[in-house]
Amino acid sequence: MATGRQHRPATRSRGIPEATVARLPLYLRALTALSERSVPTVSSEELASAAGVNSAKLRKDFSYLGSYGTRGVGYDVEYLVYQISRELGLTQDWPVVIVGIGNLGAALANYGGFASRGFRVAALIDADPAMTGKQVAGIAVQHVDDLETIIHTGGVSIGVITTPGGAAQQVCERLVAAGVTSILNFAPTVLTVPEGVDVRKVDLSIELQILAFHEQRKAAEEMGGQVGREPGDGEQAVMPA
Repeated sequence: MATGRQHRPATRSRGIPEATVARLPLYLRALTALSERSVPTVSSEELASAAGVNSAKLRKDFSYLGSYGTRGVGYDVEYLVYQISRELGLTQDWPVVIVGIGNLGAALANYGGFASRGFRVAALIDADPAMTGKQVAGIAVQHVDDLETIIHTGGVSIGVITTPGGAAQQVCERLVAAGVTSILNFAPTVLTVPEGVDVRKVDLSIELQILAFHEQRKAAEEMGGQVGREPGDGEQAVMPA
């Protein structure tokens, strides 16, 4: 079976823009839902709506894949699922290690969607000796001292860091030194990596802050006429968000 270390996705070599790459998983999710309902074809407008983008952008994105659909018929759902999966590298096996098996790491280990999307949790790693040997999602947790051996043995090229922030950089450096070239970082810190290593950061607090911004903006809009006018006697000034 092919491993992530032996094969890399073709998106960069084919010149697909990063913005398009970022939208491919959205299209794949919408297409997979259609496939599960046995829908054979879908129009660009319907698929764009399901993915949350506009149809012109979708058609442009698909042109990079060499897929243009058929006028009056639309796109073949099953073929697009295969085409996007292949472009994202999901038609092969990608072994993943999760480092830091606290609440978040354990929740990710128990997530059932990895296998159906081309990812296999190859190992769970933690620094706490008390965790060693414990079963999480049917996988025995291994000690961080064995990290390099685990990566080499499993042919792992993707690492997920769910450690506390203070430990994340050191874990990152060990992963990279062992040959990991892609990292998904859940730790509350910015990682420094050498050229050629890709890092995707998931910061839940930032996402919540963005939602708080939108909530504040909606609340200001609901106040309507009070925003942007001089307050009368007994009123407090309301500043626009």
